[in-house]
Amino acid sequence: MRRRCPVVIDPAGTDIHAEGARIRANGSVSQVELPGGVLAWSVTGQQVARKVLSDQRFSKDPRKHWTDYLEGRIGQDFPLIGWVLMDNLTTAYGSDHSRLRKPCANAFTPRRVEALRPAVERAAVELLGELATVSPTESVDLKARYAHPLPSRVICDLFGVPEEDREEMLRGGEVNVDTRVSAEEAAANVERWHQQMLDFIEEKRRNPGPDLTSDLIAAQQAEGSRLTDSEMVGTLHIMLATGTEPVKNLIGNAVFALLTHPEQLDLVRSGRAGWDDVIQETLRMQAPVAHLPFRFAVEDVDIDGVTIRRGDPLLVNFAAIGRDPDVHGDTAAEFDITRADKEHLSFGHGVYRCIGQPLALREAEIALRMLFQRFPNLVLAVPPEEVTPQPTFIMNGLDTLPVLLKGRA
Repeated sequence: MRRRCPVVIDPAGTDIHAEGARIRANGSVSQVELPGGVLAWSVTGQQVARKVLSDQRFSKDPRKHWTDYLEGRIGQDFPLIGWVLMDNLTTAYGSDHSRLRKPCANAFTPRRVEALRPAVERAAVELLGELATVSPTESVDLKARYAHPLPSRVICDLFGVPEEDREEMLRGGEVNVDTRVSAEEAAANVERWHQQMLDFIEEKRRNPGPDLTSDLIAAQQAEGSRLTDSEMVGTLHIMLATGTEPVKNLIGNAVFALLTHPEQLDLVRSGRAGWDDVIQETLRMQAPVAHLPFRFAVEDVDIDGVTIRRGDPLLVNFAAIGRDPDVHGDTAAEFDITRADKEHLSFGHGVYRCIGQPLALREAEIALRMLFQRFPNLVLAVPPEEVTPQPTFIMNGLDTLPVLLKGRA
């Protein structure tokens, strides 16, 4: 018999995989308790997740379909209020989602992503050059010095964000996924982040450049303002945040996995496996986004023996889905780049698949290949158990990644 007591979500994300296993023990769709005492459903089964992600009976728009929010039972004191207030692809449904997705989708076609390769490689070379000046015996936080600045530099260049403004504009996305912040902090962050983007858009209107933000503004004007300013802000929010945070986690998680499984790294070095094997297995075993809010049933939905009532919130637990034993068997929690089936949903599915997937994969391949070429003797600076997770249950990354560079090629 399934245990039906809802699992209480740890806001600090102390051990998301153990938590995911407890949720899964209640079924592939089961209730959890979010911060603030709010009940929601969590999907941990891969096949069920595919159905949910492709089922139009589930909306992403809380302002239309979250009954408790619409009827005032969810207020501004809800700790995850930032995920309700956003006006972008994260909260769009149906035709609104298609309309918001279209302006940016063409920026991440395989051809355009391949054209970005020199920019990604240039960023990697510069960052690795900076690391090369560090003493081999000095501990370096590879997350702060490489895994984070590489994708953030590429995405900010793509959208024309001035260097002096980047840290502050990216901070909004970092705070938004920190599930330890208070409701007041979350709401204030959304307001501040919104204003920063509005100011940025106005500056781009006055001084357009060869960047995607200027292209979006030109398209907005040419198409009779199909995107409102609020939607423009929301589009920049999601593009800058998702262009940085998940890629940062993917790179960091892959490096940590290889350094704690040196025999797997040897397979890559010997040519018996490739960097794509590393990346896909990392995405499966350590999904960069762990437990993504929100979706809402637009009508009563029966799925895998559970009835999700109209207006109920639902989260997709990508971290648990990648380790689904029904798909990957008893070794689902093991890192094995030779695994034949590395199937995962870490970039979403169907119309909700991440549009930045091609760029993320390219960045990760370049970042990992060039890192281990430059520093072939890279090792952890601390025991693996001292490397702690990012303090959030929404993302799945490392708080820091301390390494010793040691030998240099």
